[in-house]
Amino acid sequence: MRALIVGTGGVGESLAAIAARRDPEGELFERLVLCDFDLARARRVSLRLGEERFPAEQVDGMDPDAVAALAAKHGVDIVCSLLPIYADLRVMRGALKAGVHYLDTAACDDPDPLPDGSRRPFYDQVEFDYHEQFARIGKLALLGNGVEPGMVDYFARYAADHLFDEVEEMGVRDGANLEIPGYKGVAFGFSIWSTIDECVSPAIVWEAERGWYEVEPFSEPERFFLPDGIGYQEMGHVAHDEVIHIGRNAALLKGVKRATFKYGLGGDFIHAIEVLRSLNLDSTTPIPVNGGMVAPIDLVAAAAPDPVELGKSFVGKTAAGIWVKGRRDGLERQVYLYQVADNEECVETYGVQAVVCQTAFTAAMTLELLATGKLAGYRGNPEAGVRSPEEFCADPYVALMPEYEFHGGVMEMDADYKRAQERAALVGPAS
Repeated sequence: MRALIVGTGGVGESLAAIAARRDPEGELFERLVLCDFDLARARRVSLRLGEERFPAEQVDGMDPDAVAALAAKHGVDIVCSLLPIYADLRVMRGALKAGVHYLDTAACDDPDPLPDGSRRPFYDQVEFDYHEQFARIGKLALLGNGVEPGMVDYFARYAADHLFDEVEEMGVRDGANLEIPGYKGVAFGFSIWSTIDECVSPAIVWEAERGWYEVEPFSEPERFFLPDGIGYQEMGHVAHDEVIHIGRNAALLKGVKRATFKYGLGGDFIHAIEVLRSLNLDSTTPIPVNGGMVAPIDLVAAAAPDPVELGKSFVGKTAAGIWVKGRRDGLERQVYLYQVADNEECVETYGVQAVVCQTAFTAAMTLELLATGKLAGYRGNPEAGVRSPEEFCADPYVALMPEYEFHGGVMEMDADYKRAQERAALVGPAS
């Protein structure tokens, strides 16, 4: 497998580090070309991991022709966008021009306005418009192969295939107990641009009878228990890709009727986002500043502490997972399929913080599944076109998790099915 990694920030560096640890001899990941607009950043990662297998290149990810030329130069099999989501469509077009597979870790908004000047709603994903073009060249465009989206979407398919007879609702639930001892203020653990954009945009919900619709960000708060010592978190609605993917693939998910995404970010973080919003610092529209034009959100992203480095100081764990409600053997069942990452362990093992490390694991695993024949065409999987993780059999993915030391779990939640299991577990000795 030869891959072009466009973007060597936290997730791009994590993907390369995970691939190097998984395949130290390069038998599977033959070459991962590390590309960035900032060549020095790509070179830093290249030098850490080995320049021969992980060469560095400079590229403007917003230029599809440049991406395609670099893909052709290195003879890659796939182009991966690990840039902020606004650049995904440009990188995707580069992969299409090069005639190779494409992968990203989150879907993008359409960067181009419609003829009337308006923009498509978030849930009307423009990347799916390229389905026929990728299908014609026999290549896959793999959308949302991070942790959320990505891992939880594979979990959704796994739960539908193995844990339920019918599914009523699926809801991604994400939270953490991460903190930096002694640190004052708000610490971003992921792309500042993407985090702000997600938190100020209208949240979305999908229902089978209604389709996708918008709700206020962080509305309908709920307390949700997260495993492995994290505990209860208050969570609210956020706009996220999984709601789109689950709705599009309801027929593969035992007829699921509703999909949501809720974050547990904490009161201080939500207040900080509200302050940014009130000052228009969340805007992506450039404004005049000292003779130049600057988007306020870009200014915030440039001024705030770098999450790639700041995140290494976090202590605690982060949980990503999906809550599924449905029926099994005639009884109501609720489960939470999850993965918990310890920040100090991620920094010690991979040299990167937990949030970006979690995101990169599924990208690396998907590349391996593609390279080893367990994705395209496997057990009836699609062989080409623009695809969501739910469209693929999740069994090989789940089987790979322990091999990557990326351990998941299933938490049985209180419901009729769990109570029946508990009653059946207490069996007296035979007389």
